Amino acid sequence: MKPRRRSWTGSVSRTRRSLLPYGISLRLALSPRFNDTYKNRLINYLYALTNVIPRNEIASSTQSASPRRTLLILAVGVLMAALDIAIVGPALPAIRDSFSVDERQLSWVISLFVLFNVVGSPLLAKCSDRYGRRLIYVCSLAVFVIGSGIVAAAPDFSVLLSGRAVQAFGAGGILPVASAVIADVFPAEQRGRALGAIGAVFGIAFVLGPVLGGVLLPLGWPALFLVNIPIGIVLMVAAWRNLPDMGSQRNTPFDVRGAVLLTTTLICCALALTRVEELWTQFSAGGKFVLLYLLAGGACGLLLWRVERAVEDPILPPALFGSKQLRLIGMIAIATGLVEACMIFLPAVAVSQFAVSEASASFMLLPLVASLIVGSPLAGYGVDRFGVKPIIQTGLCLVVAGLLAYALLPLSKVNFYAAGACIGLGLSSLLGAPLRYATLAEVGKENRGLSQGLLSLSLSCGQIIGASAIGGLIASQMNAALGFQNAMLIVAICVALATLLSFALRPSGGPDSAV
Repeated sequence: MKPRRRSWTGSVSRTRRSLLPYGISLRLALSPRFNDTYKNRLINYLYALTNVIPRNEIASSTQSASPRRTLLILAVGVLMAALDIAIVGPALPAIRDSFSVDERQLSWVISLFVLFNVVGSPLLAKCSDRYGRRLIYVCSLAVFVIGSGIVAAAPDFSVLLSGRAVQAFGAGGILPVASAVIADVFPAEQRGRALGAIGAVFGIAFVLGPVLGGVLLPLGWPALFLVNIPIGIVLMVAAWRNLPDMGSQRNTPFDVRGAVLLTTTLICCALALTRVEELWTQFSAGGKFVLLYLLAGGACGLLLWRVERAVEDPILPPALFGSKQLRLIGMIAIATGLVEACMIFLPAVAVSQFAVSEASASFMLLPLVASLIVGSPLAGYGVDRFGVKPIIQTGLCLVVAGLLAYALLPLSKVNFYAAGACIGLGLSSLLGAPLRYATLAEVGKENRGLSQGLLSLSLSCGQIIGASAIGGLIASQMNAALGFQNAMLIVAICVALATLLSFALRPSGGPDSAV
């Protein structure tokens, strides 16, 4: 009598019990700690031994993870990196007194973080395409944690700045890689909501940062950085055990020359942009350095372009820059970065205009932040429901309306709150899901990480240009409030131009999307 073959539709738990007599656990076979080679051998053996589950079903389960658990791990990582920007503000006076530095030296605590964050984003994002998302996400967290330890234990100010550079480089890879993981794990019809949840994290960080800073600062300013270490270690373990190990695993040589040239180009350009206002002061010595940085960055950029065209697997594939859609998204992202830079000056305007304390001025941004937190998930849902293009256009129009309210209406508290809420809703329709979703729709799976890194780079360029130019414009006016309103008007014009460009975007997303 021919034995009846068992059905393979049974549960995994029943399968695991059936393998116990052989001393083998399917849980062990699916553990991410196993080397891929031995894992595949063990999967082949299990399939040959039992004929219970088809091999392709077992193999696919090694690449899957709980979407909710994955999103939680990614969100906590992004929150930790975003908090480090918001939480450092309350510690700056204590750091200044501890190392006896002046305000100009102290500003490098922020500037250096921005600089190396810009460098880390495209490099680590590209590495995630080559070596796998899980490995690079965990490495980014590890670099961030190491940098936090260096900052907390710094014996002098130069070591502290070195630690901030290490921190920033690691933080630069967290958000782009997290966005790429979401694209790998979530189906197209749910991807917008997941990206929207990540976008809301930035608003939460803005609210929690000063509060946590106030709680931890009595323990000493190093406590603000030491707290990252245990959280980061737990997060690294959770990420390694739960995130899917996706990536192309390419065998081509790593583009070392491209990485070095890209780093040099970004550093030179960022240094020039952070001091661009010095060009307005009758070509001072600082202005000469700005031009020198720009020339050096331009020369390295041209050499980078030549090198990348001849490399088999370039850091910056020239084909990406040939995409009209990606160029449009990049210009909209730069305009969005300009708007983010404007928001940096809102507390100072509130202090001078309404005669409130700096602490009270920060709380006056709560309508803006609350609308950003609430709007990001809604924008993500809108992307899944209606597509990317109408959500981006709605966000740009809201931002223009808010900027014009700041620029043209009297700076009363009511107008201050209303304009802030309008801009917060507009930014939520740009920063979270829409721009990242639109970028993912224009690239293949092999460039998902890099595309997110380049989007972060575009946003950072807008922030750097805006912070320097707007700060210089405000400083050049006799009345700070008038200078602020003039800056808002200029940025509103830039965003209005970006709104016109958005009509050339290709529709993507929506319920029928298959990106």
